[in-house]
Amino acid sequence: MVKAVVVLNSSEGVSGTVSFTQEGDGPTTVTGNLSGLKPGLHGFHVHALGDTTNGCMSTGPHFNPNGKEHGAPEDEVRHAGDLGNITAGEDGTASFTIVDKQIPLSGPHSIIGRAVVVHGDPDDLGKGGHELSKSTGNAGGRIACGIIGLQG
Repeated sequence: MVKAVVVLNSSEGVSGTVSFTQEGDGPTTVTGNLSGLKPGLHGFHVHALGDTTNGCMSTGPHFNPNGKEHGAPEDEVRHAGDLGNITAGEDGTASFTIVDKQIPLSGPHSIIGRAVVVHGDPDDLGKGGHELSKSTGNAGGRIACGIIGLQG
């Protein structure tokens, strides 16, 4: 069993933790608890770089080792880091569990050392017709981020 964690911080008041677990070559389970969000949907992605020297902007694009277009988590064509949306309730909190096969914690496409980014707006899952739909899901600004690290 491999475990990883990210602590999300932001200048926008968003905070929380996201945990990752993977058993062998099985899918990775992502569980998170965040607060300080505006109610509604927020794009939730793994970005390519574990670099926060310029805040969330330096985390680079979505993690996309296979060079595909942006899509929904259940789509055949998607970035590996496309994890869809999380939903914040009226109290601004989001608790979620995502199970995904494209974000391993070991091997050549490991997400360890990369970043998690929470966006200000909903991810249109590549289907919105906006010029950014096929690259970012038109999910808006990066309101919180953190670097994924191994957990004991």
